[in-house]
Amino acid sequence: MKGGRKAVASAPPAKEDDATRIYRTIFEAVMSQRLAPGTRLAEVALCELFGVGRTVVRKVLQELAHDHIVDLKPNRGATVAAPTPQETREIFAARRALEAALLPMAVANATRADYAALKRQLREESDAIHTADQPAWARLASAFHLRVAMLAGNRILQQYLAELVSRCSLIVALYEPPGDAACEHDEHARVVTLMERGDVVAAVALMNDHLADLERRIDLTRGNHAADLGRMLGL
Repeated sequence: MKGGRKAVASAPPAKEDDATRIYRTIFEAVMSQRLAPGTRLAEVALCELFGVGRTVVRKVLQELAHDHIVDLKPNRGATVAAPTPQETREIFAARRALEAALLPMAVANATRADYAALKRQLREESDAIHTADQPAWARLASAFHLRVAMLAGNRILQQYLAELVSRCSLIVALYEPPGDAACEHDEHARVVTLMERGDVVAAVALMNDHLADLERRIDLTRGNHAADLGRMLGL
């Protein structure tokens, strides 16, 4: 080598460990409404799909159960959680209260760059709507609420909301009539406009109405069932 200098190999990119990869895949499948509530998550099937041992799969299922994404029952294994009507009412009530607390904090902290990022996300929502990409639409709609929470700067409350949003996604997948939007894009856009104007009271009121309307569209008498675990996981 010229000048006797040794070539320095660039460090390889950090590799996502198996447990994180499996958790993320199942979580995103739930958030995108590909993985239906009540779906059985058989350990053997997950081991084959992800090419890992049972120890890794069991660890992931326990973490998902802790986050209320999965129900674990002795001798019956794991299934995607299916909230009851009572749980549905309680989850939505908690989410409305939490987002009403987070939104003023987000307005106090948000910068021009933050609002620009929110508007980019809204454009992605709009694109997903117009291409009839329901999984992407559902994912982006949920991500909008989580991004607003992130701007609040309170990681504890943000984590609580992430749990509630994921549980709401389950509820929508189980109970919402076919063809309905998980969230109304225009309402998201109006919330951002009010936030940017500094009209906190109106923004909180609109967000509350937005979530209440989502709950009203839920049909607690219907269920949802699906098959082919690999397809639902996008594998």
